[in-house]
Amino acid sequence: MDLRKLRYFAAVARAGSFSRAAEDLRIAQPALSRRVRELEDELGKPLLVRHGRGVRLSATGAVILQRAEEIDHLVAQLRIDADDGAEAMRGSISLGVPPVAGLLMVPAVVARFAAARPDVALHVREGISSLIHEWLGEQRIDVGVVYNPLPVEGTHVVPVLRERMVLVGPPDGGDAAPLPLEIRIRDLADLPLIMPSLPHNNRRVLEQAAAQHGIRLRIRSEVDSVALTKALVGAGRGYTMLTYASVHDAVMRGELTARRLDRPPIVATLAIAMRKDRRTAPLARELSATLTSVMAELVASGGWRGARVLSASAEAPPDW
Repeated sequence: MDLRKLRYFAAVARAGSFSRAAEDLRIAQPALSRRVRELEDELGKPLLVRHGRGVRLSATGAVILQRAEEIDHLVAQLRIDADDGAEAMRGSISLGVPPVAGLLMVPAVVARFAAARPDVALHVREGISSLIHEWLGEQRIDVGVVYNPLPVEGTHVVPVLRERMVLVGPPDGGDAAPLPLEIRIRDLADLPLIMPSLPHNNRRVLEQAAAQHGIRLRIRSEVDSVALTKALVGAGRGYTMLTYASVHDAVMRGELTARRLDRPPIVATLAIAMRKDRRTAPLARELSATLTSVMAELVASGGWRGARVLSASAEAPPDW
């Protein structure tokens, strides 16, 4: 079927007249009439009802007009998607990252993206996952790296890796009563916790796990800074729950301890969320591919401790 016939038919239907549509399309009216008649012959049904003042849609014509407009939109989108010219891959794009994950990946991402797209300005904003969700919803960023993504209207989410959460405590010898190396979720009820305020992702995940197992958490302090939380824990003021990557170096220096949370393990999923915006779609896809590649390389090289890259079918919690 000739796409021009569909466009001509749609133009006549919207104009309500062959003569007005011919003027809009800048073609001869007999040629326009012939194309529409050919379309009707191909479909085997009249699409327009002719009358003295012009035309109106038949019942079949109303359905075909809707489909014709959908097809025209899809064809336009195909052209945008296929356009790898200057306009499609220029300008700027904005990225939101959580603090610890940002420290791990942003240097390599910025360097790699700048080398591939020197004409594109990459803006990076740091914030907790709940803020990044808000920025995506408010269209303040184009791509976000978020933990345990929530559904946000107008975004597409791709899970990339999972990290096992650990209970972080003061250095060995600082505990009044040393804890076992592996902690059950119900053991947390007896510990003074230093956690971020809701709706921070870590707090939300831990509260959900506690509710599922019928325990009540003892939140001694609410601190939204990872650096301050680690300092307080190191000083013996309580315990917290973080990804292992965020405390690995401090654990190796003996400044903190990290214990596995088992029965059940608490796992954080890190995902890339992109706005469904045709203007930034080519750049967003390329930035997303760069992010995914850098994350996978960091995990493979041991630079991202306690993480596992997800396959398309990965559902079970990782076994570290």
